[in-house]
Amino acid sequence: MPHSLPVQLRATVRFLGRILGDVIRSEDGQAVYDEIEQIRQASVALHRNGPGVGDKAVESRLSALSLPDAVRFAHSFACFLQITNIAEDQIQRRRGREAEGRADTLAGAMRSLADAGIDADQVAALLADAVIAPVITAHPSEVRRKSLLDRAGAIMQALEVHDTPDLPARAAHERELVRQIAIIWRTRLLRGVKLGVTDEIENAVSYFERSFLTELPRLYAHWRELTPGVDLPSFLRVGSWVGGDRDGNPFVTAEIMRHAFARQARAALDSHLARINALGAELSISATLARITPELQALADRSPDTSLSRAQEPYRRALTGIYARLAAAYPALTGGTPRPTPFRTPPYTSPEDLKADLQVLQDCLIAQHGEVFAEGALPDLIRAVDCFGFHLSTLDMRQNSAVHARVAAELLKVAGVCPDYEALCEEERCDLLVKELSHGRLLHSPYATYSEETAKEHAVLQAAAEAVRLYGPEAIKAYIVSNTTSVSDLLEVYLLLKEVGLFKPDDPSSTRIFAEPLFETIADLRDAPETMTRYLALPLVRRLLAATGRQEVMIGYSDSNKDGSYLTSTWTLHQTSTALVEATKAAGLSLQLFHGRGGTVGRGGGSSFDALLAQPVGTVNGHIRITEQGEVVANKYADPQLARQSLETLTAGVVLASLRQRDVSARAAHAEIMDKLSDASFRAYRALVYETRGFADYFFAATPIAEIADLNIGSRPTSRQATRTVEGLRAIPWVFSWSQARVMLPGWYGFGSAVEAAGLAPEQLQDLHQTWPFFSTTLANMEMVLAKADIAIAQRYAGLVEDRALAEAIFGQIRAEMERTTTALLTITGQSSLLEKNPDLAAIIRSRLPYIDPLNHLQIELIRRRRSGDDTPEVREGIHLAINGVAAGLRNSG
Repeated sequence: MPHSLPVQLRATVRFLGRILGDVIRSEDGQAVYDEIEQIRQASVALHRNGPGVGDKAVESRLSALSLPDAVRFAHSFACFLQITNIAEDQIQRRRGREAEGRADTLAGAMRSLADAGIDADQVAALLADAVIAPVITAHPSEVRRKSLLDRAGAIMQALEVHDTPDLPARAAHERELVRQIAIIWRTRLLRGVKLGVTDEIENAVSYFERSFLTELPRLYAHWRELTPGVDLPSFLRVGSWVGGDRDGNPFVTAEIMRHAFARQARAALDSHLARINALGAELSISATLARITPELQALADRSPDTSLSRAQEPYRRALTGIYARLAAAYPALTGGTPRPTPFRTPPYTSPEDLKADLQVLQDCLIAQHGEVFAEGALPDLIRAVDCFGFHLSTLDMRQNSAVHARVAAELLKVAGVCPDYEALCEEERCDLLVKELSHGRLLHSPYATYSEETAKEHAVLQAAAEAVRLYGPEAIKAYIVSNTTSVSDLLEVYLLLKEVGLFKPDDPSSTRIFAEPLFETIADLRDAPETMTRYLALPLVRRLLAATGRQEVMIGYSDSNKDGSYLTSTWTLHQTSTALVEATKAAGLSLQLFHGRGGTVGRGGGSSFDALLAQPVGTVNGHIRITEQGEVVANKYADPQLARQSLETLTAGVVLASLRQRDVSARAAHAEIMDKLSDASFRAYRALVYETRGFADYFFAATPIAEIADLNIGSRPTSRQATRTVEGLRAIPWVFSWSQARVMLPGWYGFGSAVEAAGLAPEQLQDLHQTWPFFSTTLANMEMVLAKADIAIAQRYAGLVEDRALAEAIFGQIRAEMERTTTALLTITGQSSLLEKNPDLAAIIRSRLPYIDPLNHLQIELIRRRRSGDDTPEVREGIHLAINGVAAGLRNSG
C-alpha cells in the first residue's frame, strides 16, 4: 500500500534537504551550515512543542544575525521551501500517473456518470460542442524566476529515475541532484530588474513550449481511447492575456501586441516544423511496396522535392512540400527565418490548409494500413495544428470602460458628431452609438490630431486588425471590458472595432471579436443580469450574436472580494451566474461564463475541480473559461506531466458539473440562509475595511505592501491611482500583502460575524455543509486559509504601525473576528481543530511552518529597519528574499 502524501513528502524533503545541507557545508563552510541549522532546529522544536521558551530562542537568534548573515539565512530558507515545492510536485506527478479512474480524471468522471445512467455517448455529445479554456494572465504574484523553474524541472527528472535498484545508476542520479541543487544555491532568487511586458510574453510562451504543445495532443489521444469511434473536436484550448491586457498597464502598446503574436507564432511554427521534419524521417514507406491514395499521390506530385532517392517515397515527398510551404509562411508570421530549406514554394495562408494536407497523409495511412495509424506522431501533429494554428494561443484584449468612453468621446467630438459624449445620459449614449454603428462612415481621420490616449488605443486596434488578417479569426475573439456598468460600455467597443474594420455595419453577424463585459464589484455583479437583459434586447446585438448564439460574460472574483468579503463575493457570484443564464436564455441565447479567478482563496482560488462541482446547476453546460494567474500558472503548468493532470482535472470537472444530476429542491431554502449570511458578512467586512477610520494607514503599515511594490515580479503598477487608499489598490497586492503578514484577511473576514448575526441554529448550517457542494467548498477554502494564518505573527506585523492606539484597535477587531470565524467553522464542520478531517493537507501545511515563520520574523525586523531609514540594497534584498520564501512556502499566496 503506497504511503500517504505527507509521509512521501517528508521522506523526499529530508533527502533533498540533506543534499542542500551538504552543498552549504561544502561551499560555505561548517560554521555557516551550523548557524542555519541551529535556527532551523529551534523553529522545528517550537512547532513541535508549542509557544514558550523556544519562541524567544528563534527570535533572539534571528535578531543576533548580522545583515549579511540575515540575507544568507533568508536565501537558505527560501531555497529550502523551493525544494519542498519541487518534492511535493514530484509526488503529485507520481500519484497522478497512478490516478487513472479517479474522479478528477475524464475516465473517472465517465465512470461516475455511467453509475448514474449517463453513458459515453452523452459525454461525447457534450464535448462535441464544448469550450474549455484556461487563460494565462500576466497578473503578478509569481516571485520565482524562470531559471528556478528550469532547475525544478531538472530536479524532478532526476528524482523520477533515482529510485532504481541499479546502485551505480542511482549514484549518478544523485550526483545530478547535487549539481542542480548547487546551482539553485548559487542562483539569485530575485530578479535584478523589473519585468517588462516582453518578459511576461516570453514567460507565457515558455509554458506552451515546455508543456502545452506536446501534452495537449497526447491528452486528446488518450481521450480518444475513452470515446472509441468518436472524433472529438479540439474543445480544450489554452488562451492568453499577455500582450493584450491593457487595463491599468500603460506598457501594453500596439507594438507589444505585434510582438506577442510574432513570438507566439514562432513557438507554434517551430514546433510544427520540427514535427514535420521528424515525420519525414519516419515515414519511409515506398510506393513500390504499398498502395497510396490518389490524393496523396497528387500532394506528393506537387512537392518541389525532385530527388531521385525519394522518387518512390510519396509520404516523404509530400512532407518536404508541406515543410517548405510552412517555412515560406514563417517570415511573415514571425518576423524571423526558419531553418533553411532549398525549395521555393507558395506559403500556407491558413492553418486549415496545412491541416488539410496533413490529413491527406493520415487518411492514406489508415486506409492502407489500418487503425494502428490512428495514433502516433502524425495525428498528434494534426491535433497540434488544430489547437494552436499559427497563432499558438487566442489572445484576449482588455481595457477599462472609462478609457473607451474617453476615446469614443474624442472621436465623436473631432468628427463633429457629438460635442460632449460623456455628458449624455445612458439612454442618449446608447441611441447615439447604435446610430453610429448602423452606417459605414468612420470617425477617425488621419488628418486630425488626437490625445495620446486616443492615438494609442486606435493603434492597438489597428494591430488587432492586422493580427486577425495575418493569423486568422482564432487570433483574437474576445474584447473584455473591465468595470462594465452599462450597455454603452459594450457598444463603445464595437464603435472602436468599426474604425479598423473589425465590425461591419452592413453585416454585423460577420463580427468575430465580441465585446464581453467584466462585472467586478458586488453592486455591478448584482446589476449584471439587468444590464445584460437591456443589452441583449437591442436588435443590433441580436444580429451580432446570430451566428454564434452565445454571449460570454466574465465575472471577477478578486475585486468583488476586496469590495465586500469572501463570503459575500462567493455568494454573489453564485447568484449572478444563475441569473445570467436566465437573462441570456430569455434572449434566445446561451451563456458562456468566464471566471476571473486568482490563485489564492481571496481571489477565487482553491481547488478548481471542487469549484466546478460547486457551480450552480445549468451554468456550465460544457462551456467555461477560467483565468490562471500568478504562481498558479507555474504550479500547474511548468511541468509537462502536472500540466496534463491539471488539464484533465479541469475537463473532468466541467463534464461532471455539466451532466451529473443534482437535487435542487432545497435551492430556495439554501438561498434564504445564504442571503442572511452574505448580508451580515458584507456589513462586518465593510465596517472594518471601508468604515474604520485609519484602516488604510494600518494596512499600509502592518503589511509589506510598500516592499511588495518594489519587487520585480510584473510590469503592471501596484495601484490604479497614486493614492494610499484601499479603493485604489489592485486586488492582487491587496491579497498578497495580507498573505505575507499571515493574516489572510480576504479569505475569511466577516464569516464569524455573519454566523453570529444570522442567528441560525448550528444544525441548519451543519446540514447545509453536508448537503450543498457550494457551501462545503466555500468553507473548505476558508479553512485552508485559516490553517495558514498565524495570529501571533500577524500581531508582530501590527507592531510596525507607529500609531499604537490605531494598531491595537484594528488588530483587536481582526483577532476577535478570526476567533469567531474559527469557532463557527469548527462547529459547522464538526471538528475540534482546523483540517482535522483533512489530515494530509494539515500535515503538509504544518511541515512548512517551521521554515515560513522565521522568514516572517526576519522580514518584520528588516522592514522596521528600512522604515527607520536604513534603505540599503542589502536590507531591501533581505526583505525581498523573505517575501520570496514566504510566498514559496504558502504556495497560493497571491
